[in-house]
Amino acid sequence: MSDKKTTDQSGITTQDRLQFGHALDEFSDYLSIQKRYSPHTVKSYCRDLGEVAAALQKHGIADWSGANPFNMRTVIASQHAEGLSGRSLARRLSAVRSLFKFLIKQKLVAVNPVADVPAPKDEHGLPETLQIEDIQRLFTLKSDEVLLVRDTALFELIYSSGLRLAEVVALDNDSIDEIHGQVRVTGKGSKTRVLPVGRQALAALSEWKKRRLEMLRGNTLEPALFVSRRGTRLSARSVQQRLKSLAQKTGIAQNVYPHLLRHSFASHLLESSGDLRAVQELLGHADISTTQVYTHLDFQHLARVYERAHPRATKKPLAADE
Repeated sequence: MSDKKTTDQSGITTQDRLQFGHALDEFSDYLSIQKRYSPHTVKSYCRDLGEVAAALQKHGIADWSGANPFNMRTVIASQHAEGLSGRSLARRLSAVRSLFKFLIKQKLVAVNPVADVPAPKDEHGLPETLQIEDIQRLFTLKSDEVLLVRDTALFELIYSSGLRLAEVVALDNDSIDEIHGQVRVTGKGSKTRVLPVGRQALAALSEWKKRRLEMLRGNTLEPALFVSRRGTRLSARSVQQRLKSLAQKTGIAQNVYPHLLRHSFASHLLESSGDLRAVQELLGHADISTTQVYTHLDFQHLARVYERAHPRATKKPLAADE
């Protein structure tokens, strides 16, 4: 590890570079420029690291060099006690590990203090999904009103191809290949995947593309596939609000949000196909263990079918003399 008083070519000391804010600025640039992570991903990393830095400061730690396995375990345990989920803490620890790998590479520290620090385990809750009947109800509103035409295409596409919210708002007008029924998506880690688009979604997209110029307000250079009333790229927040409103209008009691459509896509596809590896590829999961949560949903479905259909599965009432 470098001496804290060592300076680089710009005259900045190692101690300065290890300050919480300065290190995050350097790490952010590294993720953006060298790793080419999306702005959304970089922002998420920095937000998690900022929370960890604030917690370390409360424990009297002045900079990242003061982090060690003991105080990091203390921070993680206290944040879990405050209600942060194990999954969120696992993500937060992953961000810290990545930061320290960067600091080690820069010869600013010698060891990674969270290399062996585990995240607390949560009880594995299953992701919510919509019933197929509710999916169908979501698209019952019919109107020539341009916003509903756009929203129908947007939500049909999310459910048809299992897209993340960040992925769908990032789509450009040329991301859709209507001839081959495909969409090109850039997902986490700037990884690109090409996904099939269903017949209903393609029809909705075709209608939207006919009306898209109405929303551009003369801004014909705007590349976004889905645009707002201002003729600019539709924001993630607007998508969330529009979906919630549409669900209420169509009488769906459940809280409906974009990722729920993605969960429903995965669950319904797995119920029909049983092909976990294909679902993993379609969702863009790097690790199949992330996809395996849907096998629990699939088993519940199979168990209900079994109970209804198997001649010796259902419990029959005992006879009076038994």
